[in-house]
Amino acid sequence: MTRRLAFLLPAALFAGLLVVFSIGLTHDPHLLPSALIDRPAPDFALPGLYDTAEGLAREDLGGRVTLVNFFASWCAPCREEHAQLMALARRPGVILEGVAYKDKPEDARRFLDGLGNPFRRIGVDRDGTTAIDFGVYGVPETYVVDGGGHIRYRQVGPLTADDVERKILPLIGRITASAGQSG
Repeated sequence: MTRRLAFLLPAALFAGLLVVFSIGLTHDPHLLPSALIDRPAPDFALPGLYDTAEGLAREDLGGRVTLVNFFASWCAPCREEHAQLMALARRPGVILEGVAYKDKPEDARRFLDGLGNPFRRIGVDRDGTTAIDFGVYGVPETYVVDGGGHIRYRQVGPLTADDVERKILPLIGRITASAGQSG
């Protein structure tokens, strides 16, 4: 009897682990839940990245649908998604705001000067406090904020063309249509 238990216990544990891992494999790792979905964006006021440009504050997120992208020059996936951000910035009715996360301003400026600047405003979050308030897991992350300043969607990781076409643009369209805003 003891010998059978000695075999059954590890087998049962192994079977349990298989079930847990198989369930985990069916979940999209980019779909991390956010406690802020449908809640107001947190209060913040960040200095501008460029001396001649305004910073970014909570008040800048009201009135129209806005995408807030947390990025850093040292972030390889941020480089990977940058072409998507540039393409989004060229679309009518899409407003992109940037937050340079835990980055040296001179490095963030060099990053954007080299790849292009898709952002209307850029705030510098040197210590990461604003990112913490937003619940940022790691850069890049992009938030869709509606005209009332409520977070409606969180994209963890780099935006892909598929994400933009299947998630971001349709959501912007739905929010805009429900608010009666023009594109």
